Amino acid sequence: MLTAHTVAQIRAAEEVAADQQGWDGLMQRAARELAERLLALMPADETAVVLVGPGNNGGDALFAAARLLERGRRVNLCLLDPSKVHRGGLAAASAAGARVVDRPDGHRFVVDALFGIGARPGLEGAAAHWADWIERERPVVVAVDVPSGIGVDDGRLDGPAVRADHTVTFGTAKYGLLLGPAAALSGRITVVDIGMDLSREPALESLELADGQRFRDRIVPGVADHKYSRGVLGIRAGSPQYAGAAHLCVAGAQAGPAGMIRFVGEPELSRRVVDRAPEVVGAAGRVQAWVVGPGGEDSPEPLAAALADEVPVVVDATALGHLPMSFTTDALLTPHAGELAAMLGAERDEVEADPLTHARRAAERWSATVLLKGPRTLIVSADGRLRVNTSGTPWLGTAGAGDVLAGFAGSLLARGLDAFDAGSIAALVHGLAAERLGGPFVASDVARAMPRLLQQFCAGPGQDHRTGDLT
Repeated sequence: MLTAHTVAQIRAAEEVAADQQGWDGLMQRAARELAERLLALMPADETAVVLVGPGNNGGDALFAAARLLERGRRVNLCLLDPSKVHRGGLAAASAAGARVVDRPDGHRFVVDALFGIGARPGLEGAAAHWADWIERERPVVVAVDVPSGIGVDDGRLDGPAVRADHTVTFGTAKYGLLLGPAAALSGRITVVDIGMDLSREPALESLELADGQRFRDRIVPGVADHKYSRGVLGIRAGSPQYAGAAHLCVAGAQAGPAGMIRFVGEPELSRRVVDRAPEVVGAAGRVQAWVVGPGGEDSPEPLAAALADEVPVVVDATALGHLPMSFTTDALLTPHAGELAAMLGAERDEVEADPLTHARRAAERWSATVLLKGPRTLIVSADGRLRVNTSGTPWLGTAGAGDVLAGFAGSLLARGLDAFDAGSIAALVHGLAAERLGGPFVASDVARAMPRLLQQFCAGPGQDHRTGDLT
């Protein structure tokens, strides 16, 4: 599992580590680890340019540059403000043969060490010009700790920022590397150990396929299980206009671990669902969870009827417009940015600019878990737990993909997982299935691919699983 922490948490851990190894020792360890990654990434015949800002972030890169030069690599330095550069680092790099240049122009390998975790989002002056040059010329960029200019604690982009191909980050990932629009600028993330202990701190988590064994016993049926004990899921989805949503929601549910599915809807639609999926029971009855809303009629009745059963519920699409004042049962709300904006009386671009703040607001407002769909799907619980999904592909932007996701999450909810875990696992497996398919594909292809991915998730390490771009 990949974890990320806030700036405040990291600062506190740095203080403890510095007490143990000294601030200089901490910087030298960071520089050593950074240099090793740069040696692996940088072509031997390339001249690197290091964009050096003030403070320790620039110092880490300057000491790393000295190590590169000692290993026979060529390194130039661009100093954002010579009066604020880390003096010890500049002296070490200069003594090793680094040359100071006025601009990065002409270089094809860039190390971004302009600003670290203490800077506010958005670049100005020469830093903004250099970020613009990077965007135009697209050299290979390695960011030190974070790409300069991003919102480190929230993933916001409030102005120019550096787009990195790789980010070498110290001790732990940062929120802004995984969240919001800023995540698209992080590239491949490598977390290096520099002796900070954040193991007891609450963290933003990102599940990976290898994490499945911790959930296995709650998903895989035992020898004494039967269709009822595995969980019965009720589905209220689809409409005459959007009949396909009912089929896709059922397909997603059938890809999950529930032992039985009940479909409740208009008689002709129910008949069509059962004709296509004969395992489905087209009648009301006792269930352990509900999915309500995918492609459904714009009416409060379906959700009200589901809530009357007092069982966990996945609320999607049209049902999101008919929420109660607050949920008294475990609820997973699955909006996209436009739907969440409507729920909160905000604008869609406001949600897309700061998804974390808006998802948290909704989770608190309705005492529910919010799964905010997007390039980096967020799962936020009312009690403050937070996960982000890093699997998936832009090909998932296809009609019906959300219906499949809702059905699969409902199946996990009926199996007994809480809304937070059900949403997290559903987003991961849904995204991994899309990655395996490659694209282009349609939503029903994703549903067919998901059982194999769930099987691999539960099997854990040693199986054929994705290692991903996050290490």
